[in-house]
Amino acid sequence: MRKQIAAANWKMNLTIDKAEALLNDILSAQINLNEDQLAVFAVPFPYLQMAQQKINNNNFFIAAQNCYSKKSGAYTGEVSVEMLQSLNIQYVVLGHSERREYFEESNQFLAEKLNIALEYNITPIFCCGEPLSIRDAQTQNEFVEKQLEESLFHFSAEDVQKIVIAYEPIWAIGTGKTATSLQAQEMHAHLRKVLAGKYGNDVADTISVLYGGSVKASNAKEIFSQPDVDGGLVGGASLIADEFITIIKSLK
Repeated sequence: MRKQIAAANWKMNLTIDKAEALLNDILSAQINLNEDQLAVFAVPFPYLQMAQQKINNNNFFIAAQNCYSKKSGAYTGEVSVEMLQSLNIQYVVLGHSERREYFEESNQFLAEKLNIALEYNITPIFCCGEPLSIRDAQTQNEFVEKQLEESLFHFSAEDVQKIVIAYEPIWAIGTGKTATSLQAQEMHAHLRKVLAGKYGNDVADTISVLYGGSVKASNAKEIFSQPDVDGGLVGGASLIADEFITIIKSLK
Protein backbone atom coordinates (compact mmCIF):
# COMPACT_ATOMS: atom_id res chain seq x y z
CA MET A 1 0.00 0.00 0.00
CA ARG A 2 1.46 3.35 -1.04
CA LYS A 3 1.66 6.12 1.54
CA GLN A 4 -0.84 8.92 1.02
CA ILE A 5 0.91 12.20 1.86
CA ALA A 6 -0.15 15.81 2.34
CA ALA A 7 3.09 17.79 2.25
CA ALA A 8 3.20 21.50 3.09
CA ASN A 9 5.92 23.63 1.52
CA TRP A 10 6.03 26.90 3.43
CA LYS A 11 8.85 28.22 1.20
CA MET A 12 10.43 31.51 2.41
CA ASN A 13 7.43 32.71 4.38
CA LEU A 14 6.36 33.53 7.95
CA THR A 15 8.10 34.97 10.97
CA ILE A 16 8.81 32.61 13.86
CA ASP A 17 5.70 33.77 15.74
CA LYS A 18 3.45 33.26 12.73
CA ALA A 19 5.04 29.90 11.95
CA GLU A 20 4.48 28.69 15.48
CA ALA A 21 0.88 29.91 15.49
CA LEU A 22 0.13 28.20 12.18
CA LEU A 23 1.59 24.92 13.36
CA ASN A 24 -0.32 25.16 16.65
CA ASP A 25 -3.59 25.70 14.79
CA ILE A 26 -3.04 22.65 12.59
CA LEU A 27 -1.81 20.41 15.40
CA SER A 28 -4.78 21.30 17.59
CA ALA A 29 -7.29 20.23 14.94
CA GLN A 30 -9.00 16.87 15.09
CA ILE A 31 -7.20 15.02 12.30
CA ASN A 32 -7.39 11.25 12.32
CA LEU A 33 -5.07 9.56 9.86
CA ASN A 34 -4.59 5.86 9.30
CA GLU A 35 -1.19 4.17 9.16
CA ASP A 36 -0.86 4.77 5.42
CA GLN A 37 -1.58 8.51 5.60
CA LEU A 38 0.77 11.23 6.76
CA ALA A 39 1.31 14.98 6.78
CA VAL A 40 4.72 16.54 6.22
CA PHE A 41 5.64 20.17 6.93
CA ALA A 42 8.60 21.59 4.99
CA VAL A 43 9.35 24.64 7.10
CA PRO A 44 12.12 27.26 6.71
CA PHE A 45 15.48 26.16 8.13
CA PRO A 46 15.41 28.48 11.21
CA TYR A 47 12.15 26.86 12.34
CA LEU A 48 13.08 23.18 12.02
CA GLN A 49 13.86 22.61 15.68
CA MET A 50 10.81 24.51 16.91
CA ALA A 51 8.56 22.56 14.56
CA GLN A 52 10.13 19.22 15.37
CA GLN A 53 9.60 19.78 19.09
CA LYS A 54 5.91 20.54 18.56
CA ILE A 55 4.99 17.41 16.62
CA ASN A 56 2.48 15.46 18.67
CA ASN A 57 1.01 13.13 16.07
CA ASN A 58 2.64 9.89 14.92
CA ASN A 59 1.49 10.60 11.37
CA PHE A 60 3.04 14.09 11.23
CA PHE A 61 6.63 14.81 10.19
CA ILE A 62 8.88 17.83 9.67
CA ALA A 63 10.90 18.24 6.47
CA ALA A 64 13.71 20.49 5.33
CA GLN A 65 13.19 22.41 2.10
CA ASN A 66 16.66 21.56 0.78
CA CYS A 67 20.07 20.18 1.72
CA TYR A 68 23.56 20.28 0.28
CA SER A 69 25.29 17.44 -1.57
CA LYS A 70 28.29 17.20 0.81
CA LYS A 71 28.47 15.85 4.34
CA SER A 72 30.29 18.89 5.76
CA GLY A 73 32.96 21.43 4.93
CA ALA A 74 33.60 24.99 3.82
CA TYR A 75 30.21 25.61 2.22
CA THR A 76 29.04 28.81 3.86
CA GLY A 77 25.29 29.12 4.09
CA GLU A 78 24.53 25.51 3.20
CA VAL A 79 22.84 22.89 5.39
CA SER A 80 23.97 19.27 5.49
CA VAL A 81 21.98 16.08 5.93
CA GLU A 82 24.11 15.40 9.00
CA MET A 83 22.69 18.57 10.55
CA LEU A 84 19.16 17.52 9.62
CA GLN A 85 19.69 14.06 11.07
CA SER A 86 20.93 15.61 14.34
CA LEU A 87 17.51 17.31 14.62
CA ASN A 88 15.71 14.02 13.81
CA ILE A 89 14.39 15.46 10.55
CA GLN A 90 13.16 12.56 8.43
CA TYR A 91 12.19 14.24 5.13
CA VAL A 92 13.81 16.69 2.73
CA VAL A 93 12.39 18.34 -0.41
CA LEU A 94 14.83 18.13 -3.32
CA GLY A 95 14.65 19.48 -6.85
CA HIS A 96 11.78 21.91 -6.37
CA SER A 97 11.21 23.88 -9.58
CA GLU A 98 12.28 27.08 -7.82
CA ARG A 99 15.61 25.49 -6.86
CA ARG A 100 16.05 24.30 -10.44
CA GLU A 101 15.16 27.69 -11.93
CA TYR A 102 16.69 30.22 -9.51
CA PHE A 103 19.72 28.20 -8.40
CA GLU A 104 20.27 26.22 -11.59
CA GLU A 105 20.22 22.85 -9.91
CA SER A 106 20.76 20.15 -12.53
CA ASN A 107 19.49 16.58 -12.62
CA GLN A 108 23.04 15.38 -11.94
CA PHE A 109 23.46 17.67 -8.92
CA LEU A 110 20.15 16.47 -7.56
CA ALA A 111 21.31 12.88 -7.97
CA GLU A 112 24.18 13.70 -5.58
CA LYS A 113 21.75 15.21 -3.07
CA LEU A 114 19.49 12.17 -3.29
CA ASN A 115 22.48 9.91 -2.68
CA ILE A 116 23.49 11.62 0.53
CA ALA A 117 19.92 11.94 1.81
CA LEU A 118 19.41 8.20 1.51
CA GLU A 119 22.85 7.56 3.03
CA TYR A 120 21.60 9.34 6.15
CA ASN A 121 18.19 7.65 6.06
CA ILE A 122 16.34 10.85 5.25
CA THR A 123 13.44 10.42 2.84
CA PRO A 124 13.70 12.70 -0.21
CA ILE A 125 10.61 14.24 -1.75
CA PHE A 126 11.98 14.52 -5.27
CA CYS A 127 10.29 17.13 -7.44
CA CYS A 128 9.96 16.93 -11.20
CA GLY A 129 7.81 18.74 -13.73
CA GLU A 130 7.67 20.80 -16.88
CA PRO A 131 7.42 24.54 -17.67
CA LEU A 132 4.63 25.96 -19.84
CA SER A 133 6.77 25.98 -23.01
CA ILE A 134 7.28 22.22 -22.73
CA ARG A 135 3.60 21.59 -22.03
CA ASP A 136 2.63 23.76 -25.03
CA ALA A 137 5.01 21.74 -27.22
CA GLN A 138 3.40 18.56 -25.86
CA THR A 139 6.80 17.12 -24.92
CA GLN A 140 6.13 17.00 -21.18
CA ASN A 141 6.36 13.21 -20.97
CA GLU A 142 9.86 13.12 -22.43
CA PHE A 143 10.97 16.10 -20.34
CA VAL A 144 9.89 14.58 -17.03
CA GLU A 145 11.11 11.13 -18.01
CA LYS A 146 14.61 12.58 -18.46
CA GLN A 147 14.47 14.15 -14.99
CA LEU A 148 13.73 10.74 -13.49
CA GLU A 149 16.34 8.92 -15.55
CA GLU A 150 19.19 11.32 -14.78
CA SER A 151 18.46 11.69 -11.07
CA LEU A 152 16.97 8.34 -9.99
CA PHE A 153 17.90 5.54 -12.32
CA HIS A 154 21.31 4.86 -10.74
CA PHE A 155 19.53 3.64 -7.61
CA SER A 156 18.79 0.01 -6.87
CA ALA A 157 15.17 -1.12 -6.72
CA GLU A 158 15.45 -1.24 -2.93
CA ASP A 159 16.67 2.36 -2.66
CA VAL A 160 14.36 3.93 -5.22
CA GLN A 161 11.40 2.74 -3.14
CA LYS A 162 12.63 5.00 -0.31
CA ILE A 163 12.01 8.10 -2.45
CA VAL A 164 8.76 10.06 -2.71
CA ILE A 165 8.17 11.76 -6.08
CA ALA A 166 6.28 15.03 -6.43
CA TYR A 167 5.10 16.01 -9.90
CA GLU A 168 4.77 19.77 -10.25
CA PRO A 169 3.58 21.25 -13.53
CA ILE A 170 5.57 24.48 -13.20
CA TRP A 171 2.95 26.42 -15.14
CA ALA A 172 0.47 25.68 -12.34
CA ILE A 173 2.59 26.78 -9.37
CA GLY A 174 1.47 30.04 -7.83
CA THR A 175 -0.37 31.00 -11.00
CA GLY A 176 -3.84 30.02 -9.91
CA LYS A 177 -3.88 27.55 -12.80
CA THR A 178 -4.25 23.92 -11.89
CA ALA A 179 -3.80 20.85 -14.00
CA THR A 180 -7.13 19.08 -14.24
CA SER A 181 -7.42 15.92 -12.20
CA LEU A 182 -7.24 14.03 -15.51
CA GLN A 183 -4.02 15.80 -16.54
CA ALA A 184 -2.52 15.00 -13.14
CA GLN A 185 -3.55 11.37 -13.43
CA GLU A 186 -2.14 11.10 -16.97
CA MET A 187 1.29 12.34 -15.91
CA HIS A 188 1.35 10.32 -12.70
CA ALA A 189 0.45 7.19 -14.66
CA HIS A 190 3.24 7.98 -17.12
CA LEU A 191 5.75 8.44 -14.28
CA ARG A 192 4.75 5.10 -12.83
CA LYS A 193 5.08 3.51 -16.26
CA VAL A 194 8.61 4.94 -16.59
CA LEU A 195 9.52 3.57 -13.17
CA ALA A 196 7.99 0.22 -14.05
CA GLY A 197 10.04 0.09 -17.23
CA LYS A 198 13.21 0.37 -15.17
CA TYR A 199 12.31 -1.45 -11.96
CA GLY A 200 9.16 -3.49 -12.70
CA ASN A 201 5.52 -2.98 -11.78
CA ASP A 202 5.85 -4.26 -8.22
CA VAL A 203 8.44 -1.60 -7.37
CA ALA A 204 6.66 1.20 -9.24
CA ASP A 205 3.44 0.45 -7.40
CA THR A 206 5.09 1.06 -4.02
CA ILE A 207 6.34 4.61 -4.80
CA SER A 208 4.17 7.51 -3.68
CA VAL A 209 3.71 10.18 -6.37
CA LEU A 210 2.35 13.51 -5.14
CA TYR A 211 0.81 16.29 -7.20
CA GLY A 212 2.10 19.83 -6.67
CA GLY A 213 0.49 22.76 -8.43
CA SER A 214 -2.05 25.07 -6.80
CA VAL A 215 -3.63 22.37 -4.66
CA LYS A 216 -6.38 23.93 -2.54
CA ALA A 217 -9.04 22.75 -0.12
CA SER A 218 -11.59 23.11 -2.91
CA ASN A 219 -9.83 20.80 -5.39
CA ALA A 220 -7.76 18.44 -3.21
CA LYS A 221 -10.34 15.69 -2.87
CA GLU A 222 -10.92 15.46 -6.63
CA ILE A 223 -7.19 15.46 -7.43
CA PHE A 224 -6.33 12.96 -4.69
CA SER A 225 -9.10 10.62 -5.83
CA GLN A 226 -7.18 9.75 -9.00
CA PRO A 227 -5.69 6.23 -8.84
CA ASP A 228 -2.06 7.27 -9.37
CA VAL A 229 -2.16 10.46 -7.27
CA ASP A 230 -0.99 9.77 -3.72
CA GLY A 231 -1.50 13.20 -2.19
CA GLY A 232 -0.03 16.63 -2.78
CA LEU A 233 2.89 18.98 -2.28
CA VAL A 234 1.08 22.16 -1.27
CA GLY A 235 2.41 25.72 -1.40
CA GLY A 236 0.24 28.75 -0.71
CA ALA A 237 -2.72 26.85 0.73
CA SER A 238 -0.45 25.25 3.35
CA LEU A 239 0.04 28.70 4.93
CA ILE A 240 -3.67 28.84 5.87
CA ALA A 241 -4.54 26.48 8.72
CA ASP A 242 -8.14 25.71 7.71
CA GLU A 243 -7.10 25.15 4.09
CA PHE A 244 -4.35 22.70 4.92
CA ILE A 245 -6.40 20.88 7.52
CA THR A 246 -9.03 20.24 4.84
CA ILE A 247 -6.32 19.13 2.40
CA ILE A 248 -4.94 16.63 4.93
CA LYS A 249 -8.45 15.28 5.50
CA SER A 250 -8.84 14.88 1.71
CA LEU A 251 -6.27 12.07 1.56
CA LYS A 252 -7.85 8.88 0.33
